[in-house]
Amino acid sequence: MLTDNIFFHTEDISFALDSEKKTSNWLVKLIERHNKKLGELNCIFCSDDYLLKLNQEHLNHDYFTDIVTFDYCHNDVISGDLFISVDRTKENAKTFGKTESNELNRVIAHGLLHLLGFSDKTPEDIVEMRSMEEEALTMWLSF
Repeated sequence: MLTDNIFFHTEDISFALDSEKKTSNWLVKLIERHNKKLGELNCIFCSDDYLLKLNQEHLNHDYFTDIVTFDYCHNDVISGDLFISVDRTKENAKTFGKTESNELNRVIAHGLLHLLGFSDKTPEDIVEMRSMEEEALTMWLSF
């Protein structure tokens, strides 16, 4: 089963998704929607401090972020590690008036969209990325 190639981990926090199965099925559908295949995907939930250290060591960025994505994709096979700060997603949910679940799903989708080839470097890219995130969140509601 495809969803057997999606793994959920924690690093320095205690955290569990409401439904790993639902999230896995959703991620597979997002990948298939873009005519790609799932290789192996790891979602690693961690703290702000843990992600800040990754951001500094691997990207030379010295600031908090909600996600760092490591891309191991090959051709049309989507593989990667999504390191997600649960602290940051909770804070962003408050800031943007969203539920914690909605914001967490947006960030997971954002990371997967990077693996699918979408960027957020230019203003135009950001508009497209936000649109794709919204589309992914709408898909989530059907699961």
